[in-house]
Amino acid sequence: MRYLAQHSLRYWFAWLLLFYGVWLFLIVQGDNLTLALEHGSMALAMALGSYAAGSTPMGGGTIGFPVLVLLFDMPASLGRDFSFAVQSIGMVSASIFIFCRRQPLAWSMLRGALLGALLTTPMGILWFAPLVPELWVKLSFAVLWGSFGVFHLYRLGEITDCEYSGDPQCPTDFRVGLLLGAFAGFCVVAVTGVGVDMLVYAALVLLSRVDLKVAIPTSVVVMAFCSVLGVGVKSLTGDWQPDVFGNWLAAAPVVALGAPLGVFAVSLLGRKPTLLIVAFLCVVQLLWTCISVGEALQGYGGYLVLLALLCCLAGFEGLRALGLRRERGDRSSGDTRGSEGESKSTEVDAVLVQTAE
Repeated sequence: MRYLAQHSLRYWFAWLLLFYGVWLFLIVQGDNLTLALEHGSMALAMALGSYAAGSTPMGGGTIGFPVLVLLFDMPASLGRDFSFAVQSIGMVSASIFIFCRRQPLAWSMLRGALLGALLTTPMGILWFAPLVPELWVKLSFAVLWGSFGVFHLYRLGEITDCEYSGDPQCPTDFRVGLLLGAFAGFCVVAVTGVGVDMLVYAALVLLSRVDLKVAIPTSVVVMAFCSVLGVGVKSLTGDWQPDVFGNWLAAAPVVALGAPLGVFAVSLLGRKPTLLIVAFLCVVQLLWTCISVGEALQGYGGYLVLLALLCCLAGFEGLRALGLRRERGDRSSGDTRGSEGESKSTEVDAVLVQTAE
């Protein structure tokens, strides 16, 4: 088994050699060393961001976006484009590492989310994102991740207690993943560069009651796929924001190793401390955003942000309530929710049908 694991990791090492070879070519051939050094502060920020990307359901852009937008006062569209670019290295590197280590994944929801994101993310980038004002992009990111942080601060114990490995053939999980991937790809990823990973993770741990050891790697793979989609669309249209390349040159060699390091280190250190720290950072960036755009929130603006935050928390609680009902139904019908058992999901299916109607 040890030989098999070492043999599998050769593919990850091959990916690293390929990436660093291309990166060095860009540095030397384009005489871009000075450009990379000018953006060295982003490399330092993404050292933390890449670790969070591999060890939590939060892409590296979750750190990169607020650093660029809040700390460096850059446009929100730059934060989104940088998220695509840097995650296409960090999250892809972490995903290859996950596959090489043969970590378990929630395959039903993963397949659905990948299909949904594939269908809608390009359309969202091309048609929806240009319509969203910069202020709304900032607030959307802040509220979505702020609510995620708040929810973890008071539900972390329950979330970390889940031990179900998931049913790889569950049709309900596939449909939930399809809906979430389609929605997040069009409305969230296209606007902020992140988000589908968090929504898929939330559905896995709250609705399907899946173990974090399965849910987090699954969310990493989904975000890696969406990031590559985003890079492809942006490259084909040539619609990159200025200064993305310099920040990418500085951060890419860090995240290529940082995200897989997060995947590995968290298996030794445990996920609860890391999730607590990242949840706290999510709340801090929400408060920071509200302070930085304080003038725009005068009047009813602050109440709208609070209402949006409560709606997001209500959505998480709704998923949790459905998940608890589903779990009780499985237990009453004699389903132990083992890896080979089929999930009984009639109630969740009914809710999904009503939502679609």
